[in-house]
Order: sequence, then structure tokens, then C-alpha cells
Amino acid sequence: MSTPASLSLDHRCTPWLFAAALATTAPHALHQPVWLTLLAGAIFTYAGWLWARNERLPGRWLLIVLVVLTCAGVMLEFRTLLGRDAGVAMLVLFMALKLLELRSQRDAMVLITLGYFLLLTHYFYSQSIPTGLWLILTMTLVTAALIRLNGGPASKPVATLRYAGLLTMQALPFMLVFYVLFPRISGPLWGLPQDAHKASSGLSEQMSPGSIADLALSSAIAFRVRFDGDIPPRDKLYWRGPVMESFDGRTWRPADSANQPPVIEALSKPITYESTIEANQQRWLLALDAPSPALKEFAIKSTLTVTTPQIINQRARFALSSVTDYRYNVDETEPVLRRNLLLPANLNPRSRELAESWRQASDNPMLTVNKALALFSGEAFTYTLQAPLLGENGIDDFLFQTRRGFCEHYAAAFVVLMRAAGVPARVVGGYQGGERNPVDGFLIIRQSDAHAWAEVWLAGQGWVRVDPTAVVSPSRLEGGIASALADGEPLPALLTVRSEWVRGLRYRWEAINNAWNQQVLGYNPERQRELFSRLGVANPDWKYLTSLLAAVIGVLTLAVAAWTFYHRPRSDPAQRLWRQALKRIARRQVSAAPWETPLALQRRVEIEHPELATAFTTVVEAYLAIRYSATPGDLRQLREAIAKLP
Repeated sequence: MSTPASLSLDHRCTPWLFAAALATTAPHALHQPVWLTLLAGAIFTYAGWLWARNERLPGRWLLIVLVVLTCAGVMLEFRTLLGRDAGVAMLVLFMALKLLELRSQRDAMVLITLGYFLLLTHYFYSQSIPTGLWLILTMTLVTAALIRLNGGPASKPVATLRYAGLLTMQALPFMLVFYVLFPRISGPLWGLPQDAHKASSGLSEQMSPGSIADLALSSAIAFRVRFDGDIPPRDKLYWRGPVMESFDGRTWRPADSANQPPVIEALSKPITYESTIEANQQRWLLALDAPSPALKEFAIKSTLTVTTPQIINQRARFALSSVTDYRYNVDETEPVLRRNLLLPANLNPRSRELAESWRQASDNPMLTVNKALALFSGEAFTYTLQAPLLGENGIDDFLFQTRRGFCEHYAAAFVVLMRAAGVPARVVGGYQGGERNPVDGFLIIRQSDAHAWAEVWLAGQGWVRVDPTAVVSPSRLEGGIASALADGEPLPALLTVRSEWVRGLRYRWEAINNAWNQQVLGYNPERQRELFSRLGVANPDWKYLTSLLAAVIGVLTLAVAAWTFYHRPRSDPAQRLWRQALKRIARRQVSAAPWETPLALQRRVEIEHPELATAFTTVVEAYLAIRYSATPGDLRQLREAIAKLP
């Protein structure tokens, strides 16, 4: 006798399996190499062509060769068969290859199981609202394929999808209970070795010509900030990242030095706020310049950069405090001052000569700063993302020839001039400004807000911020990068939209995403403890949460079972008695086929088991009288007839 696993696959069920395979693998085309996507697409197309023409599927040896070749391709591409990207690539290719051996229901069950597993892998790359909605729809489709596989050719597509949707809706309460009660763990979702914490590019700890200009082409959100009070003026919104003191003639980097705690003198009241930072694979928190001296929870480097012990490899929230008016390291150490006067030898001679002339004219550092700023404002400098390439003496080329550059060009040139004039100076990287979302009140800082400015050390004042970009393009600080650049600059489309209703839609969508990130994805161990604390349970441990989860799931399961039992179809009394009669004759080795009518079964019993014929004929007559007679029969007569069966 054939088992369900060995039954041949219904030809009309195959399109459901193709749809499930395509829906579970297609989004991975955004993350996989092009050759892999094309290969999977070719296999899908070939399998569909075979099905449409009802051709014979490839033999086992060809499939083995294809598996070996695809594994070799993945190995060459990723240098491993393990990890996130390589593992997902293998699953996508195996799903495609499985379509070439769909011969039995067992093969179809393997494909459906693989489809359910592939749904999880999409969270390796995105946990956004569209991803969640797509996966719910895809899970419903895979479930519909499972129903169709077991429902026979009479199943209608609309009814099958409706049934699958009902099953998905019934699972939602269980999903919510698991989400709220399952013990939360710290760390990224679906963390895997080596490649689990990949993030989109962001602000780097080193700067060279064009590095920040490239970053400005992205409209991706770097972090969001919610202030406890009013948002400070835009010209105060300097978000401090790495401070770069080492210069090799082209690239600026942080210096390797002892990290002495900074001495910060607050000249204004602290501003408190909460910052939600996207994963950036760095440790700095991009605090508003400058962090409050009372901020003790995090390390504040001697360069005033606030850092956390762990790399930010997932979206994280931090409560911070800053003062926008301050004095910082008025009594700076001699090694730090000497380090911030160093310049590469034999480079940028014209810049050195100009700065030396300023130094000879006056020994007042502030006058030197003003002369440099006057150079930028008085000459025909242009603020642009499309800066020309610079040669070996890049600062000279920029100051005296091209005069076209982005913020990193102006900050670097200014610091070189200051150091050549004997004024300690350095470059600070970070972000400037931000855009307030009127829907939720959060300040949004994008990658396009990346900025570089300078700091000079002045006796009696300490380190003082100087932003030469503000002299060249004041609108950069007042209205952001979009208002500072000329028409035709390659800005992200998101920043160039002028339509109010489009901007309104964008604000609402970003507010919805922020709420999703804060309330759903941000449901971490701390948020879980806060929830239970409000419910009167202080510091619940994993044992308590697991017990509570098991109890609630048990109650839900009983409720669903009770609901199902209450709404079960009520069987006909005559039908129940007929099933009893079939069980009685089954003991005498008489089995009724599902398609067999009572009269057909009676005739077969008369031929194969004449000793049962008389008693069973009485049962059939009584049953047919109840079911089909113009004058309904008596259930008592049917019951008595069944009792007389041997």
C-alpha cells in the first residue's frame, strides 16, 4: 500500500509550490551576488518550462552535479559555506534545485518546510514594517500551498487562501504572547559569527578628501534624538564623533595617546535628551557638543568624544546630557599641544608660506584664525560635492587652484594653516543640524548631515570650535546641505523634494517607522522589566517568565480547543449509527471504500460474506428509509438492526 509520502504529486498542485518558492526567495535578490540571483532565476525558469510542457524532470546524477557546482560557486564567492550570507545563498539555491525533483508529495513537503525556514532568514537583513508584512503574506501563501497539497484537486484557490489566512490569524494571539513574555536577551537579532553585525556605511574614524562628500549622498538615518525640552538652535547642533589629530598629507586619523579625562566648564544649563542610534559598527555616541560634566554613565575621552564599551552593532538608545556653551581643557597638556602642531615635512609649501606670513605679522592666535576665515570668505571658494581631484600637495591645490570642496576640504585646509601658523588645531568629525519631524517631534539626523569642522586651542579659552564651512556657505548651518548646494548637485532625491504633501507623507512614514523601532524592535530586556514593574512584578527572571509563558500558552490552547469543539459540525444521528454499522462489519474483514454507496456495499457483502448478508441488508434498508424515504424511518429500528449484526 502506498504511503502519502510516496504518492505522486498532483500536476495542478505544482504552481502553488512554485509560488511559495518564489515568494520566499525573491527578496534575497537585494542582498545576494548578481550571478547567484541569475542562476536561481534560470533554474526557476527551467523548472517552470518542464512543468508547463509536462516534460520529464532531470535525473539524480544531473542534480548531484548541479549541487556540487552551486556549492563550489558559493565557496568561491564567500570563502566559506557557513555564516549569514553564504548560508542564505545555499538555501536559496537549494530551494531552486528542489523544484527540479518535485516527483512526490514527500518532495513537496520538503520544499514547503524549506520555505518556512527561509522566511526566518529575511530578518538577517531587515526588520522593517514592509519586511514583516511581506513575511506574513508569504507565510500565508506557503500555508496555502500546504493545504492545497493535502486538499486534493477539488480545492479552489480562493477558498484555500481564505483558509490559510484564517490559520494565520489564529496564530496571531500566540505570536503576541511569545513576543511579550518570552525572556528577552541582549544582542542583535539572529546573531551569527563573523558577518552577523554588518551595517550600512556611516561616519568613519578617518577622513580624506571626498569621504564625507560620499557620505552626504545618502539619505539614510544615522540617529534620532528626542529632547526633553525645546530643540536648541540649529547652529548649536554639532554632534561630536571622532577627533582626528594625525595627518599624513592626505588622511586624518585619531592619534594614539593617553586618554586623560577632559576638564569641562559648563557655561549653560544641561540639555537632556534620548538618542536612538542606528548600527554603525563604532563606539562613539555622537553626543551633542559638548557632553555634560555630570554625564557619568559613559566614557568621555580627552577629545570630548563620548564612547560606549561595546561596538554599536544594533539599534540602541542612550540617555545623554550636554551643554551647548562651555569651556574645555583650558589647561591642556604640552604633549597634546605639540601633537596638534605637527605637519608632514616637505608638503604644501605655499600654505606654509602663507601661514608663516600671518605668524610674523602678529602673534595673536585669534587674529590668525580671523585671517584664515577671511581667506575663505574673501576668495572665490565654492561649497560643492563635486570637488576636483587633488595632487600630492592637496592643501595647496585646494587653496590656490581648485577652490572647490566640501566640508572636509575646508576643515583640513584650515587646520593645516593654523598648525603652520603655530596655533594648535585639529579636525572634528560628526554631524551638524538635523530635521525635526512634526509628527512625532523627533529630530532626525541623516548621513547627509555628516560634517567636519575644526578646533583651535587658545590660551585662557581652551579648545574652541571653528567651522570654516559656515564662512563659505552660511546656509549650510541655517538650512542644511540641500539649501547650501547649487542646483544640479547629486543630492539624494529625498532631500530635493519640495512638495509639501510629499514631505508630509515622508514625515508620517518615518514617524511610523520610528514608533516600530522604539516600541516593537526596541522591546529589549529593560523595556520588558519596565512593563512587568508597572504590572507589579519587580525584576522577573527567566524562570518566572518561562513559567508564565507556558501557563498563558496553555490557557490559550485550551480556549482554542474549546472554541473548536463548540463550533464543530454536528453529525447526523443516522450517520453516526451507520458508522457504527461499518465498524461492526469491519471486524469481519469487510472494509467500505469512501466512494462506496450503501447499496453497492450491500451487494458486495452478499457476494463476499453471505453469512452477513441478511443482517446487513436489514441495516441498509433501515438506514435508507431514514435518509431517503418519503415517510422517515425510525432510528430505533436502525439501532436494533445494528445490534443484530454478528
